[in-house]
Parts: sequence; C-alpha cells; structure tokens
Amino acid sequence: MELIDGRIIAKQIKDEISKEVAELLDSGKRSPHLAAVIVGEDGASLSYVASKEKQSKEVGFWSSVYRFPENATEKELLQTVDFLNNDSETDGYIVQLPLPKHINEQRILNAIKPEKDIDGFHPINVGRMTLGLPSYVPATPLGIQTLLQRSGVETCGKHCVVLGRSNIVGTPVSILLSRNNASANCTVTLCHSRTENIKEICRQADILIVAIGKPKFVTEDMVKEGAVIIDVGIHRIKDSSEKGYKLVGDVDFENVKNKCSKITPVPGGVGPMTIASLLMNTLQAYKKEIYK
Repeated sequence: MELIDGRIIAKQIKDEISKEVAELLDSGKRSPHLAAVIVGEDGASLSYVASKEKQSKEVGFWSSVYRFPENATEKELLQTVDFLNNDSETDGYIVQLPLPKHINEQRILNAIKPEKDIDGFHPINVGRMTLGLPSYVPATPLGIQTLLQRSGVETCGKHCVVLGRSNIVGTPVSILLSRNNASANCTVTLCHSRTENIKEICRQADILIVAIGKPKFVTEDMVKEGAVIIDVGIHRIKDSSEKGYKLVGDVDFENVKNKCSKITPVPGGVGPMTIASLLMNTLQAYKKEIYK
C-alpha cells in the first residue's frame, strides 16, 4: 500500500506557482489577486478562508477578504459581487459556501462573472466542463484529478466508482474522469443514497472516490484487491485523546489500507489539494487562459 500524500503534492504545486509569480514580478507585472467573500461565523468556513488567505500570500498572490455579518442582506452581497466583477485588479474570487438560509445561494453564484469564477460553480463553467471546453473546474474535483495524475495512477480504461453526487465533488469529478483526454478516459459509475447493491458496485472499482459524507462508510469488504482509493470525507470522532477527538474519512482506513494499492490519508490527502487547486485557477484567471 502506498499513501497518496496530498501535502507533498500541494507543496509541489505551490512551489511551481510561487516561481511563476516571482518571474511575473521580476518582469514588472503585478501579482495575481484572489479575493473571498464570507458571510457569518461558521467555523469551518472561517478556517478555510483564513488558510486560503495565508497560502495565497505564501505564493506571492495579493489576497483580500470581504467579511459580512450573519444578518447581511442578499442585496449587500450582490453589490459586492458586482464590484468584484468589475474590479480590474481582482482576477478571481470565491463566495464562501454555505450562505445563511435567508440568502439565495444560486442567485449569488449566478451573479459571479464566469471569467472570475475560480470556484467553477457558475452554470456557464459547469456547462463548459461538461462539454469538455476550457473552464474553471471546482477545486476539490480538480485536486482529485491532479492527485491521480501526479501519483502515476493510470486512468485510461479503468473503472472508476464515485460515491456521492453533490454538485461540489461527486458529479463534477464523475464528469472530469469520463472525458476523452489523457488524464481521464475512465468508465465511471456514480453511486448515491438510492443506489442498490452499492457494495457489489464498489468491489468492481479500479479507482474508488468516496465523497458520501458518512464516517468510515467504506469497509474492507467493499474494496477490490489493488484498488486506488481517494477519500474526500473528513469527520471529527470523539476519542480519549488530549484533543478529545480524531479526524477520520469516509473510508475505514485502518481496515482498508492493506487491501488497496494506493490510498489518500485523512487528514493530509484531498484536503491540501483544494486550496492548491484554487491557486491554480487564480493563476489561470490572471493569465486569462480560459476566457481569452
């Protein structure tokens, strides 16, 4: 069994970006600018945005955060989106999800200029990705595909089973890996809560991507000998340690690890790749590589 270490691969990507940014600055150009909009005090969202800001600065990006209280209005948020859409020095930005229930999430996402939608959630980017056209790809699916590429995992002709059909991970990664290109060409089965015989389907997978949101859902009897496993889940489970909890994924790692050929750990697998992918998308936005 070989660990697919997302921390190492993310560092490689950030080193590459940092070198390119240094060359831009040496040639007299400005640094790329990544912005984030966050509403409320959700702990996970605050942590993610803080990490994004820190890592943006580490690679030489200009980073800014627009913070709103929980009771901010949809109108206020749309005004900020409009400002960022028209700000020539903002290359790309995200609106951190989830938003408070009184705000129409899809209306906000639809208002983001596709050329600056580095989260890849705008319908135009989703449509372009589905058609195999240049687009911004959501950060976690892009991170998963990059992990497979840089870990030397052969995807062409392989059976990839994806557990989970969310618009953020499961559905886009199933589309990405089914496309006709050297980093994909998988035969993809997308499973979800209504899928029958899910264990039997998982046992057919050469590559198993798990984003189902249930701790330790995938057990040893669901894994084909020699499969590659990408675990997207992360959960806090109470234990007797000093912290009072441990982090686990959607895969029962200890019982599965010796059956697979390669597997991502939790933490340290997919997680570090999400922000690295966001940085890659921002650099593309800066260079206007998608919408020329």
